[in-house]
Amino acid sequence: MSGIITDLKNNETLIGVNIYFPDLKTGTTTNEYGFYSISVPQGNHTITISYIGYQNIEKNILVSQSTKMNWELTENGELLDEVIITDNQGKANTRTPEMSVNRLSISAIKKMPVVLGEVDVIKSILLLPGVTNAGEGASGFNVRGGGADQNLILLDEATIYNSSHVFGFFSVFNPDAIKDLKLYKGGIPARFGGRASSVLDIYQKEGNSNEFHMNGGIGLISSRILAEGPIVKDRGSFLIGGRASYAHLFLKLSEEQKDNSAYFYDLNTKLSYKINDNNNIYLSGYFGRDVFAINKSFSNTYGNTTLNLRWNHLFSDKLFSNLSLIYSDYYYGLDLDFVGFTWDSGIKNYNIKYDFKNYISDNFKLSYGANAIYYNFNPGTIKPSDADSGINPDQLDRKYAFEPSLYIEAENKLTNKISINYGLRYSMFYRLGNSTINLYENDNPVVFNTDFQIYEKATPTGSKYYGKNKTIKSFDNFEPRFAVSYQLNEDQAIKASYNRMVQYLQLVSNTSSPTPLDIWMPSDTYVKPQIADQVAVGYFRNIRNGDYSVEIESFYKKIQNRMDYIDGADLIANDAIEQVILNGRMRSYGLEFMLKKNEGRLNGWISYTLSKSEQQTPGRTPEEIGINYGNWYNSAYDKTHNVAITAAYQLNKKWDFGANFILQSGQPVTYPDGKYSYGDVFVPSYGLRNRNRLPVYHHLDISATLTPSKNKDRNWKGEWVFSIYNLYNRQNAASIAFRQNTDTAINEAVKTSIFGIVPAVTYNFKF
Repeated sequence: MSGIITDLKNNETLIGVNIYFPDLKTGTTTNEYGFYSISVPQGNHTITISYIGYQNIEKNILVSQSTKMNWELTENGELLDEVIITDNQGKANTRTPEMSVNRLSISAIKKMPVVLGEVDVIKSILLLPGVTNAGEGASGFNVRGGGADQNLILLDEATIYNSSHVFGFFSVFNPDAIKDLKLYKGGIPARFGGRASSVLDIYQKEGNSNEFHMNGGIGLISSRILAEGPIVKDRGSFLIGGRASYAHLFLKLSEEQKDNSAYFYDLNTKLSYKINDNNNIYLSGYFGRDVFAINKSFSNTYGNTTLNLRWNHLFSDKLFSNLSLIYSDYYYGLDLDFVGFTWDSGIKNYNIKYDFKNYISDNFKLSYGANAIYYNFNPGTIKPSDADSGINPDQLDRKYAFEPSLYIEAENKLTNKISINYGLRYSMFYRLGNSTINLYENDNPVVFNTDFQIYEKATPTGSKYYGKNKTIKSFDNFEPRFAVSYQLNEDQAIKASYNRMVQYLQLVSNTSSPTPLDIWMPSDTYVKPQIADQVAVGYFRNIRNGDYSVEIESFYKKIQNRMDYIDGADLIANDAIEQVILNGRMRSYGLEFMLKKNEGRLNGWISYTLSKSEQQTPGRTPEEIGINYGNWYNSAYDKTHNVAITAAYQLNKKWDFGANFILQSGQPVTYPDGKYSYGDVFVPSYGLRNRNRLPVYHHLDISATLTPSKNKDRNWKGEWVFSIYNLYNRQNAASIAFRQNTDTAINEAVKTSIFGIVPAVTYNFKF
């Protein structure tokens, strides 16, 4: 028996719906496209279909032959107010080997208090165990001690290279357009590859194919609107959503700031069409831009563009396939009018992937597929901005690469208690030509000065040009994946997993948080791919029939070929980046704990992570000292303690309240441990790398949502969301700088804080 499960109201396919046969004690769930397949013996059976926030279906059916059964679920109006904040957060998964995975519903995210009143997908996952940020106002996120560049972020299967707006204040994801998101911290399926730490897999809604609807929100900083409706009723739909900020308009009211701007805008769109019961096509896209300008003399524009054409096809009731053609582009541009030139850089990739899932039996499912990505890297294009400019045009050497891969993965239920998931990914990477490569003595672009005990740039001995599509350097790696679950009883399970991930792209950045100016580059002759191995074990338990759940996991991760930089490394517009980098290694390990309350008016969770993240860059020869004398040192992402508490309380049908509390160890930094004097000038001398820490980071946020009772009887429905970020006005340190006081000539430390207390109000509507 197979079919598609959808929402009755809008025909939106539903991900992760439970299909269960109580008399057979067997079941399955729908995949990313709402499809399910299950084998049952002939005869009369009771089928139960359940999905949080929807009315259950329980029906007696006669199974006499293979058949296709599509199901439509009705949103549970009476229960929705009770469970909307716990959608997809319910019982701990004790039946399958899946572990180190978190799913958050958009309805839950929208209840969380956030900075400036803007609902934020990225900020919400910071409340999960093992996930931290790189500081207040910083972009990206860190998973289990890894860097933000080690996270693969996918929107409808397309890669997002920069997930933030306004330098990290907001994420690029419009919550109104998002359908489902899943964060893999470990036990990563074999279909994913290319990053060393995690995968954030996000899908957009498909649009309502029954009726036309609009919804949106008006806030103090930004507003959004989304429209969806049928192209052909019950067969085709469209979705288009836009979002923009307008805080920069208030700057125009100030004479000093009238020529300054800082704003963002983005657009989400999706078209879907059901050709017949076996074929569906989708076209989805995203376009976003940030603009930052000062006094008409400096402007900065950056953002992502993605496009995905997807075809779902059922070969049979047991074989499902998905073919995708994907384009992704990250652009960064500078217009420096006061200097007289413009700067463009970015990365583009073209991706084709074909995935299959074969439901061989209830106890054995097979997934396999192929993927091929072509990359075009532009480190920098410099052009004079006008005829009077004294700048000569220049093009930093473009880089090209090709990354094909194959994978196969099996889900196997060995007994009623033991289930395993195992797979293998074979990835290849080719650094391609139309590029000039520097040559160095002994192939060593970094030399060690034994007299001064420092690393220095090597002088090239020559160069070699590789023609278009000629292979400069190639790599290939097997990436095994394995997970096992042992179910102690219906409410308890222990699990273990191992996965290897290989990352062929490197982010050139010496900051703890990615900036828009950071450049992606491919592995090549001098830059090796990162190879990550991670093991994890966990205990999962449901208490009082799932009213509460406990998840405890321990992990250990090691990464080969993690880059670090020599002291004084200059990364901007560097056409020989290999001269300032050293290859080292990285390791992280820790314990994660999560207690969730899933039922009742008060819902939420408490998470705690105790972990360590370290790097080591030893000397390549006995004469070299490496970084920090070859000893292990704190990575920039090391947060020993990480506590997150989130709670939501429904007072009545009109009022909902929410609160978040986050506490993290201070971020590792390097402080000066002495100073030199030259005349009247004092110069700080910095100590060992990342030996110090910023002060402890913490804040409390609250929100209240008012839903007028008159919403019930009218088409226009609205709600008011009141929030306060950083309720007790904690001045968290984004950075601490050391300088010489111009009046006293004494060195002093200066703390920079971005946010104090921030109240906000937003009006959301739909009709």
